[in-house]
Amino acid sequence: MDTFLFTSESVNEGHPDKLCDQISGAVLDACLAQDPDSKVACETCTKTNMVMVMVFGFVSEDVGLDADKCKVLVNIEQQSPDIAQGVHGHLTKRPEDIGAGDQGHMLGYATDETPELMPLSNVLATKLGARLTEVRKNGTCPWLRPDGKTQVTIEYHNDNGAMVPVRVHTVLISTQHDETVTNDEIAADLKDHAALLSVVPHGDAGLTGRKIVVDTYGGWGAHGGGAFSGKDPTKVDRSGAYIVRQAAKSIVANGLARRCIVQVSYAIGVPEPLSVFVDTYGAGKIPDKEILNIVKENFDFRPGMIAINLDLKRGGNGRFLKTAAYGHFGRDDPDFTWEVVKPLKWEKAQS
Repeated sequence: MDTFLFTSESVNEGHPDKLCDQISGAVLDACLAQDPDSKVACETCTKTNMVMVMVFGFVSEDVGLDADKCKVLVNIEQQSPDIAQGVHGHLTKRPEDIGAGDQGHMLGYATDETPELMPLSNVLATKLGARLTEVRKNGTCPWLRPDGKTQVTIEYHNDNGAMVPVRVHTVLISTQHDETVTNDEIAADLKDHAALLSVVPHGDAGLTGRKIVVDTYGGWGAHGGGAFSGKDPTKVDRSGAYIVRQAAKSIVANGLARRCIVQVSYAIGVPEPLSVFVDTYGAGKIPDKEILNIVKENFDFRPGMIAINLDLKRGGNGRFLKTAAYGHFGRDDPDFTWEVVKPLKWEKAQS
């Protein structure tokens, strides 16, 4: 049997890039809680004892950032009036007539190799990172600090376009830690979780949107290049990626394919997508062209309707803050409305 190795990475909530994503997500939550029609594209950057926009979560110079002492820089501007003309139409237009807030293409991916319909390498890396944070917060490993990365390599077999995991090949954990702990102590605490261990004594600079592959499918499928955190639903980088994930997941869950990718593209100010594309990698039960027609019949890709159908204008209670660490997809959470499988009309017609 021919096999190959594929690796996915995850980064913890204490990673500087993820810190920035969470700040941007918290800003979006706060804005939407006050005004569901808020237009937000919040960027954040950080370095040692400096955060642009606001500070969150670090309270000691020992971990590279002290919330009580760091400099805070705020530089927020009004949205471009040319873009605003296309996306503020809810004041005079129907929601379905609201145009996209940017041009670009977004891709959604799904595979039947896990119950979450996500790649196994991505699922394991993400859950391992979440567990690293859990044992830090509950005191099991008090020497841990917030910043950390995980990486999992899986040996796969290609079964006529569907990916079949064969075994876990390598697990890597890199984590920030107290100066007092020894490598032997680290290895002893984490031996049940890691096959190979690296340590990270210092943090790095951080920036919103620099972990877009970690946020999605761990390198599987494809990525249009747009980040998610801090953006309201008129920014199709986010809302478009959410609706094509729901479409791809629904295709696999409804038995139309074992694996697939769905692409959608937009122009600024134009409600209707420029294109919609489906590829099942040869793992479809019916031709891709027929699946594409089913997708178009069952999903509304107009930005205004995506916001309504996925309830993306509802902020507050840390809803979008939660998305900023440990992935936007594959999570069982009622706030992750794009993860709800949609029963397809085609399936009902066949029953």
